Amino acid sequence: MTYPGLMNSDAAEPVRLSVIIPALNAAAVLAATLQALAEDGASDLDLETIVSDGGSTDGTTEIARDHGARVISAERGRGLQLHEGATRAGGDTLLFLHADTRLSEGWRAAAATFASDPANQGKAGFFRFVLDDDAPEARRLERIVSWRCRRFGLPYGDQGLLLSRTLYAQVGGYRPMPLMEDVDLVRRIGRNRMLQLPADAVTSAARYRRDGYLARSARNLFCLSLYGLGLPPRVLTRIYG
Repeated sequence: MTYPGLMNSDAAEPVRLSVIIPALNAAAVLAATLQALAEDGASDLDLETIVSDGGSTDGTTEIARDHGARVISAERGRGLQLHEGATRAGGDTLLFLHADTRLSEGWRAAAATFASDPANQGKAGFFRFVLDDDAPEARRLERIVSWRCRRFGLPYGDQGLLLSRTLYAQVGGYRPMPLMEDVDLVRRIGRNRMLQLPADAVTSAARYRRDGYLARSARNLFCLSLYGLGLPPRVLTRIYG
């Protein structure tokens, strides 16, 4: 099977990929995320995994090291942690991934194919949004997210973001924002340079189960609207919950 914008990877040298995961007291979910990265082993990738820790006290850093990840310390705040991770990464290609998001089988091949195609050097890739919940509400939300990505080219951070270090630098990288750092960066990349990759990003539905799918989705949309109107992200964090 072939995918639009993707080609077979025939690169002589493996893609040097740094996976950067911001974490804060993520012990309950991080092991599964790191295990999923390790399990899918067949691809042309030279993989480095970095956990950018914002001061965890629950064993997050020990779990990261046990799974072969490099742990760095960063000032708390997802934008700050992502920026620090990118600064200290050794790869030519960067993949930013949330601590509660597990990539499905085939992600390595998709990432290697994307990164090794010269036509994609000015583009960014993201994965299909999937929730770890069998509820019908989860499937509806997944369809809405798929539509949003097609229509507006606006994936969120829980879908991963894959791009070259060169493009990351060109658009200015992550800014020191506690919230909406993903929307801010994707907007600077631009919708016409976003490409969905043929693998899933399976994300925790804990917030949706806790708050209710309708209420959580409405809150997310409300925060996005306020951000678009110029409300500072530090204020939005109190609303986001």
